[in-house]
Amino acid sequence: MSNLYSYVNVDHPAPKCLATSQEIRDRGSAFVGNVYHASTPEEAKAAISHHRNVVHAGKKAYEISAWRCMVLKHGKSGLGGPDDFEVKAGYDDDGEQWAGSKVSRVMQHEGVLDAVVIVSRWFGGTLLGPARFAHIETCASEVCRTFKRVEEMEECISTLTRLDDMLASLRQELNDLTQNVDLATSGSTSARTASDEIENVKGRRSRQPDYTVVQRDLDITKARRLVGARESAVKSVKSLLSRKRIMLASTEAEV
Repeated sequence: MSNLYSYVNVDHPAPKCLATSQEIRDRGSAFVGNVYHASTPEEAKAAISHHRNVVHAGKKAYEISAWRCMVLKHGKSGLGGPDDFEVKAGYDDDGEQWAGSKVSRVMQHEGVLDAVVIVSRWFGGTLLGPARFAHIETCASEVCRTFKRVEEMEECISTLTRLDDMLASLRQELNDLTQNVDLATSGSTSARTASDEIENVKGRRSRQPDYTVVQRDLDITKARRLVGARESAVKSVKSLLSRKRIMLASTEAEV
């Protein structure tokens, strides 16, 4: 009860599993991999404890784990660049000798950082020999690759959010500038054309985009296309702004 309470307490939210591998069964044994975000070895160990005592509470399994975390070196602030950081790595066989190092090598090969990978094995009564390591590595590889996709998706969503904010700011600036042009041209045809242009720009996206489905499905291809579309939109609005500034300057010079 105390373990469960510590994770549902608002001060200690439960670690969130980011990916789970397909289950592998072999002669009664079962293998499943999971990956959690962990920015420090302490977070990694907390996730392992949560996985063992909460997710798999009451289930007798070997919880083979490994973690790799990019952390600040002692006495460093991070302002000195990459040299201020180091990778802290470790693993736990949990009774399955040499298994933890196998998971650690998979993480290193896949370039996974700030994560802990846990491969659970339920022993079916038959010794598998070296085959067990192949199953452990397969499960670890699957969740490591998914973790990398999750990381890329998070980066895409962050970029999209930044571009959406930039577009909103640029469109507001364009709206304000267009109103100034309207006043300067006193309702001329060029002013009406400018108003039409800004209405077209505003109409293309009046609501904040929702990327929930794209993120949930890990649709990296679509996310990249959306980033490209937003970048094109930013370029287009900047071009309109440039034209409006020239138009306003020309109109003011004639007055």
